[in-house]
Amino acid sequence: MTTSYLWHAEDVIRAVRGNSLQEQAWGARGVSIDSRTVEKGDLFIALAGPAHDGHDHVAAAFAAGASAAIVARQPAQVPSDAPLIFVSDTLTALQDLGRAGRARARGKIIAVTGSVGKTSSKEMLRLCLSAAGYTYANPGSFNNHWGLPLSLANLPPDADYGVFELGMNHAGELTALSRMAQPHIALITNVEAVHLEFFASVEAIADAKAEIFAGMGGNGIAVLNRDNGHYARLTAAAKQTGLKKILSFGEDGKADARLVDYAVTREGCAVNANINGSTIHYAIGAPGAHLVRNSLGVLLAATAAGADIDLCAAALARYKLPQGRGVRETIALQDGGNLTLIDESYNASPVATRAAIDVLGAITPDNGGRRLLALGDMRELGATSPALHAGLADAAVAAKIDAVYCCGDMMRYLYDALPENMRGAHAPDAATLAPIVAAAVRDGDVVTVKGSKSMHMEIVIDAIKKNDKEPHKKAS
Repeated sequence: MTTSYLWHAEDVIRAVRGNSLQEQAWGARGVSIDSRTVEKGDLFIALAGPAHDGHDHVAAAFAAGASAAIVARQPAQVPSDAPLIFVSDTLTALQDLGRAGRARARGKIIAVTGSVGKTSSKEMLRLCLSAAGYTYANPGSFNNHWGLPLSLANLPPDADYGVFELGMNHAGELTALSRMAQPHIALITNVEAVHLEFFASVEAIADAKAEIFAGMGGNGIAVLNRDNGHYARLTAAAKQTGLKKILSFGEDGKADARLVDYAVTREGCAVNANINGSTIHYAIGAPGAHLVRNSLGVLLAATAAGADIDLCAAALARYKLPQGRGVRETIALQDGGNLTLIDESYNASPVATRAAIDVLGAITPDNGGRRLLALGDMRELGATSPALHAGLADAAVAAKIDAVYCCGDMMRYLYDALPENMRGAHAPDAATLAPIVAAAVRDGDVVTVKGSKSMHMEIVIDAIKKNDKEPHKKAS
């Protein structure tokens, strides 16, 4: 287990090259950049962002129990003798502290990236590796230029495993993150048409994902999706970086972790796979073909880190979907009966939306209910956006969706491409669509709600939940 303090004053001052006005003799049990979530004993770092300046909240951080703060100037309403560390730039200090946290880590470090499936794979790895040893993983989607160093700064030095999601939407971003994380193992879930607004092609996205190899030495291990169309490109990039060991997963007969078959169960999925030449049977506590595929890469990465395959596979039965990424909730309707609400409102891309449609299509509604789909625009798709939105129509037809409700300018292309009998309604935004969907639902329906985060599809979720006569129930 960890020592009582994650950081001591002298170690922090040395790592961030800071100065203090008096002798420092404190310890920190964690590191935070948000005064609202500061816990007793945390070190608070006052970041200056475009909308908020953390220096305005240092006093609140101390009131919440912070042991010290890193600042670029004397904050208001904070005594001059408070435990402050002064630096020229607090974001640089955070990144320096993250590097120091990585440098003292003794466990195996696994980095995860991909167009979709990063967070679910990271959470599966957290679950699997926790069954095999002391494991830390970055919370939520803390995967960018401040989220990763914050996570590394909170990495216990005695952890057996550290799992870090790395995100990007521009070329060059993953290079810096990988060099900071210095992963022993890199898992790339897939490469798909996501963030095309910022890339000339999907091949360019593959090249940007391959930047995850930049911080790995020659002994690093790449874990790649062999079924993905860019597998060969990623393999070549890994070899060019100097990686000598490349493992693959998928349905391809040459995959090191190969899917044999799977079945959807009441609890989730039952999977038969061959991993490193051995047949293994395991359960996943949530449904979806995409989760089955991700689990293969997860188990392959876990075994590459030295974890016991049986312990890791058994742990997947306890996997639960993160909020906004497919969580199901039963809504007891005011007029009687129930409906099933599937919350996919966190974000959306073409491949993730197709996966959500497939999951909905695999469900048989109760009591003569319908499969309903409420979709908001998928953002950052550039010039290809109209075609990618309209192209979802075939997936909706194949899944036998009864009605599709759309909002946003781009979703108009899908709405117009649908057969007339599948068109529920189109609205300019989620706020306008929400009451339409809420009024349309009835007993037995299964409703999936999905869209890019900026579309605020949680408004539609909330409107549907207002039909619930038992709002105290918890989501499953």
